[in-house]
Amino acid sequence: MIDWIFGLFGGLMIGCAAALYLLGNGRIMGVSGILGGLIDGSARTAWAERGAFLAALVAVPALLQLGSAPTVATHITSNLGLIMVAGLLVGLGTRIGNGCTSGHGVCGISRLNMRGIVATLVYIAAGAVTVVLLRNLIEGL
Repeated sequence: MIDWIFGLFGGLMIGCAAALYLLGNGRIMGVSGILGGLIDGSARTAWAERGAFLAALVAVPALLQLGSAPTVATHITSNLGLIMVAGLLVGLGTRIGNGCTSGHGVCGISRLNMRGIVATLVYIAAGAVTVVLLRNLIEGL
């Protein structure tokens, strides 16, 4: 199996996109900040750029899925309610933590930003603890 190549290729694509975004407009490619600016109205002058970024974020994987990209098993739960609650909690966490995996994890760590490094360590650890606890408390999760 060469699954690791897909991860490597995806990581390189995300890293290159973050570098181009930073070089192109001097801003960090943090998806929660880009989306948050559209929702709260603080991105009045950059709505087209942010909208195009978010549209591409959804469209490119969808187009790749239509092509020859292989389907990957995710082992995600089939409980739609649980998935929705998890998504809302992730959104809440990105607002509380003032950033997300793309902002803190990709851009923060690559710039050796201590706040980004600490935030990434905290949310990775919190996610791991949550999965272990829920898998032991709710069987079949």
